[in-house]
Amino acid sequence: MNPNTFPTKGNLILAKNSLSLARLGYGLMDKKRNILIRELMGLIDEAKGIQTEIDSTFTEAYQALQMANIELGISYVQEIGMSIPVEDSIKIKARSIMGTEIPLVQHDEAGLTPAYAFGDTSPSLDEARMKFEKVKDLTIKLSMVENSAYRLASNIKKTQKRANALKNITIPTYETLTRDISNALEEKEREEFTRLKVIKRMKDS
Repeated sequence: MNPNTFPTKGNLILAKNSLSLARLGYGLMDKKRNILIRELMGLIDEAKGIQTEIDSTFTEAYQALQMANIELGISYVQEIGMSIPVEDSIKIKARSIMGTEIPLVQHDEAGLTPAYAFGDTSPSLDEARMKFEKVKDLTIKLSMVENSAYRLASNIKKTQKRANALKNITIPTYETLTRDISNALEEKEREEFTRLKVIKRMKDS
């Protein structure tokens, strides 16, 4: 038998303290969950907006690229595409939201000067390049937002489990223990009071 369940005043104090801590912990878990849910909802809305913008920008980029292929020829456009430098400026850092590590992606945005000569190309190619650069920037941003949303959702699930455990198991256990010890101590005090009255009557007689 757990010695902490014996009906003593010391155990009653311990049970009440544990109950108080469990209720405090549940309040904090519930608050954390609500904050994370609000952050997640914001990220979901942001991701939808970015995805919509990516779709429309992709459409515009391919239309411009198609026009450039017609004006300059597919082979020449492919040759120019090979001269575009590989993206290697992406860096990933992290920030914390209520203990959840959220990725923070940083990269150098493309400059205004392309890697080819203006005189050898057409405005449609320039437009295609700028649109695809925008798609790249938006895709990087979307990956950061979606990854953040995934991590928040995972942490919300863990927080919910902990909150449920406190609410449905820990708190009821200590409530029952506190009540049982209190009732046992009250019964013990009544028995002691009755015993003292009997002793007093015996002395008086």
